[in-house]
Amino acid sequence: MVSIKACIILTALCLSLFISHSEAIWCYRCNSATPGCGDKFNWRGIGYLGDPCPEDDDICVKVIERKGTVETYTRDCLSSLQGFRTDIPADKYEGCRPAAKDLNLAHYVNTSIKELDVKRDHFDSTTFCFCFLDHRCNGASALGDATGYVWKLIGSLLLASIALRR
Repeated sequence: MVSIKACIILTALCLSLFISHSEAIWCYRCNSATPGCGDKFNWRGIGYLGDPCPEDDDICVKVIERKGTVETYTRDCLSSLQGFRTDIPADKYEGCRPAAKDLNLAHYVNTSIKELDVKRDHFDSTTFCFCFLDHRCNGASALGDATGYVWKLIGSLLLASIALRR
């Protein structure tokens, strides 16, 4: 006979499979100058597992800027980049896409100092990669949503079998 306590535990574990809302998404926040934050991402090099983003409905972003053979990587939350980046694409769905062109950028600025890059034309190409389904997804490839559910299910079944044996 199955006890009421075991049924409650089993029900709670099954419900935990479908809880996916959290306070805010966590993203890596670094750039190429940080060891481990370049093309071959290594979270041990940057020294931490990311930060929570300031907005509840935020998106993790990886910006890849190329000038010849040199690539610069920036990983951050979208809300942190929106204040100063005017080349963020309008389509912010999961995936990578080229940066938007702002033709009116720097029309009323003294552009005699070319090192300031006020027109954002220093780099040959800029690519924005967006991800919002997994925490810390602007880094290396991580376990997908399906894999996370499989591990939750295995853990739930193990705990349920232990609870039912008592």
